[in-house]
Amino acid sequence: MADTDRTAFIATQEIEALQKMVDAARQEIELAVMFHATWRPAAYDTGLHARIGTSYAAHSFQIIRLSLRRELLLALTRVWDTNKQAVRMSLIADRLRDKEFFETLVQYRTGRTGLRSKFAPDAMRDALAPRREQVLELIGKYSAGGPAFAVLDKLKMLRHQHLAHRQLPKAPATPEESATPEPQGKEDKPPVWATDDEIETFFQDNLEIMRLLLSMVQGLAFDLSEATDVYEHHAKYFWAAVRGECTEGHPDYRSPPVGS
Repeated sequence: MADTDRTAFIATQEIEALQKMVDAARQEIELAVMFHATWRPAAYDTGLHARIGTSYAAHSFQIIRLSLRRELLLALTRVWDTNKQAVRMSLIADRLRDKEFFETLVQYRTGRTGLRSKFAPDAMRDALAPRREQVLELIGKYSAGGPAFAVLDKLKMLRHQHLAHRQLPKAPATPEESATPEPQGKEDKPPVWATDDEIETFFQDNLEIMRLLLSMVQGLAFDLSEATDVYEHHAKYFWAAVRGECTEGHPDYRSPPVGS
């Protein structure tokens, strides 16, 4: 195999490896979209809460709501793993940050269009470069030193201590340790978890990252926020069934008495 052919072969392998990683990330984010769309009514629909009330169904309702939230957080954090066998946003960013690799991606995507114009690579480069900068900015936002790194750090702590693993409570101090005075001001403060607003922003940023990556690497125009609308539509009918005969359209629905 000639050197040029070998170089082209290796470049194609690197592109395909990135495509597989992006596709794996897409599958995780699609799961997150499903969980998020189904969870939101359970969290914020006050009418649904009133219908469930303190009935026997409330216990299972709380379990379902908790499970959906748990799986959402697991799906979101999985794409930010550091395990070399897992999807890694950091590795995707490293590949895109590499100018030589990015140029290889430009040439690869240009070749897939079938255009033979000498200006085709320039047009492709102009189209991909802004998306590349947007992806790197969003990934950098949650990377070490980024403005929202603390959010990802808190989510990973939650996953490691309570979701993917179950951390044991701190072991009682030994007699020797008990006899040693603690440094002044040192306290075992409870961890600070990410807020709902921080998680929502993280979720939306992941959707945007995936939209940009699918466009750049796969050549797909797939906006996952549009998929959210579909799953929210489905969730509406599921939770309407849970509300039962209080929901208009239910077979046993009865209009409220006049004046009630």
